[in-house]
Amino acid sequence: MAGFIYLLCAATSLFCSWLLWSGFRRRRVRLLFWASLCFLGLAGENVMLYIDKEVVPNVDLSMYRLLVGLASVAVLVYGLVWEAD
Repeated sequence: MAGFIYLLCAATSLFCSWLLWSGFRRRRVRLLFWASLCFLGLAGENVMLYIDKEVVPNVDLSMYRLLVGLASVAVLVYGLVWEAD
């Protein structure tokens, strides 16, 4: 059951990323671009969580997952700081 939740979270993040990307393509607001990249990275983090816990439970991928999450949030912070009007 936990694996299903991990994949559902990944799908939700991917859907949010797609919505933000389509909003960026329509309005060309750069913050939407950075937010879509952030959510794409968070979807990748959730996929890595599924792989870590369900596919290869004897291998610890937590450091890689956290690095992907940190990079995703760093992209969003960069967009918030440098794209502010």
